[in-house]
Amino acid sequence: MTAPTGHLPALAAAVLQPGFVGTTPPPWVCRWLGEGLGSVVLFARNVVDPDQVAALTATLRAERADVIVAIDEEAGDVTRIESVHGSSRPGNYALGAVDDPELTEAVARDLGVELAAAGITLDYAPDADVNSNPANPVIGVRSFGADPALVARHTAAWVRGLQAGGVAACAKHFPGHGDTRIDSHHDLPRITADRDRLDACELAPFRAAVAAGVQAVMTGHLLVPALDPQLPATLSPRILGGLLRDELGFSGVVVTDAVEMRAVADRYGFAGATVRALAAGADAICIGGERADEQAARELRDAIVAAVVSGELPEERLAEAAKRVGQLAAWTVAARTARSAAARDAADVGLVAARRAIRVTAADAGRTALPLTRAAHVVEFDPPRNIAIGAETPWGIGAPLGELLPGTSTVRYAEPDVPADPGAGAEGRPLVLVVRDLHRHDWMRAAVQRALAARPDAVVVELGVPELVTGEVHLATHGATRASGRAAAEVLTGAR
Repeated sequence: MTAPTGHLPALAAAVLQPGFVGTTPPPWVCRWLGEGLGSVVLFARNVVDPDQVAALTATLRAERADVIVAIDEEAGDVTRIESVHGSSRPGNYALGAVDDPELTEAVARDLGVELAAAGITLDYAPDADVNSNPANPVIGVRSFGADPALVARHTAAWVRGLQAGGVAACAKHFPGHGDTRIDSHHDLPRITADRDRLDACELAPFRAAVAAGVQAVMTGHLLVPALDPQLPATLSPRILGGLLRDELGFSGVVVTDAVEMRAVADRYGFAGATVRALAAGADAICIGGERADEQAARELRDAIVAAVVSGELPEERLAEAAKRVGQLAAWTVAARTARSAAARDAADVGLVAARRAIRVTAADAGRTALPLTRAAHVVEFDPPRNIAIGAETPWGIGAPLGELLPGTSTVRYAEPDVPADPGAGAEGRPLVLVVRDLHRHDWMRAAVQRALAARPDAVVVELGVPELVTGEVHLATHGATRASGRAAAEVLTGAR
């Protein structure tokens, strides 16, 4: 499996999955595709509309026919392909609330067909984490839920659906990011569960993903002492080789979470983390969420070559990684050919799923404030942004509710801006209080309590994890997507 030394730069480029800036491929990306680069990854900054993305990917493919074009599209709160308007599908938590694996498979297949039509061949999804810690600041509604068996069956369904649509799935964040209080974008989370707990909880969805034929698995930058007391999963031969390959039997591509994330980059360096990840058994290095230029890609390529020359990274290991990336590329070419004529679901399966995920809780089932019959006043409480969710992605109930009840007004408050009476301005009108993960934010709970004290008839709409149900009427969407907002507005007004 040893490659000639003169091929090292091409081998190193083959295992990189860099991002870039712009809605057309920059010259350096096109040049690198001719020099061995095997993959690129798209983010919201690269997306205008489906036609533009299709033109972008066609340009890439003209340089290298089997290039892997990846995207971080969870089809929920984390959306890139629909970042301008918000996702037309509910996210994982909503699908888990419905708990119909056939529906989950249909939603994922619909997404796969859309992505494949735009020339995208690898999706960094589904999120297979079990959200067992309600205080988790980065997973939450990105997970199918807190029950390992539920998450496992929906992870498998999502993998089957997406890949039936013609796009390779990538289960993340191995070995499981659900039981954390720290976001790995900022620091290194520590999973303290013992091995029995990991087997019963965190690892169950990944076993299901492997059994479903998932083509890729993304590592989490997580320290899991029960598996490796020293190295984060991304850099651990015990976890990537001993557990994922040998025990779980995964033979596809292991992709790192973005290697510039502080959980690993602060400790091992941008290039150092890359070399260690490859040596540990990773096959592809994701970069470009924050570092998206040729200099970053060149730094990693040169570091990989230098590590092989010095003996730090065995050449056989790099060649093996490049071979697996090539095998995934071949799978994507075959999948695109087989699904070139596949059609989207005519029934708007995303909105159908979002409607099924709505849950209404009333303190008095005989007396509720619903349906709203006149223009309302909507107060949306804006928590600190989860960095995985694009700042550009719209959310809320005010806009869709205003379409159904013209004259509806909306205000949005972040923590420093909340007035003493958050419901002021709603006099004589229905009041709707919109929250995201109410249980995690003290300031938000205090504001909602003040508003409910003044207006006990206010309706509370939770767009996050409904861990805390409050108010006489509480509506949970299980996500903040455009589809979920529309479905909530329909329930609030009795439109459905």
